[in-house]
Amino acid sequence: MKILIVEDDLTSRLFMKKYLGQYGPCDEALNGIEAVDLVTIALEENEPYDFICLDIMMPKLDGIRTLGMIREAEDELLPEDKRPAKVVITSALHDKDTVEEAYGSGCDAYAWKPIDVEQFTEMMQKLELI
Repeated sequence: MKILIVEDDLTSRLFMKKYLGQYGPCDEALNGIEAVDLVTIALEENEPYDFICLDIMMPKLDGIRTLGMIREAEDELLPEDKRPAKVVITSALHDKDTVEEAYGSGCDAYAWKPIDVEQFTEMMQKLELI
């Protein structure tokens, strides 16, 4: 499984890389702009990401707008024999409006910070990632 971790906080990024690294190689982006660039390059090289772990609150480009741009890139560049990346939004925000906006933008799941590894693993199983 090819994984992209999009997280501006170093501690969170290192934690997710250590945890998700057991399931496949992990690329990292510090903000939404880097994430969109990495996704676009991967799509152009016909090696799209299978899973994207995307923080919602980031500088330059927030997670919601980033996800919209990722889905647009997939619509344009994803080969027919590939499926779109499964995307999990991670956030310390627990309010209903934020969660609904995340799902409306095309995420597959929403995980609250701090990440509970057991619940995150169950979520990945439900998404058929592991």
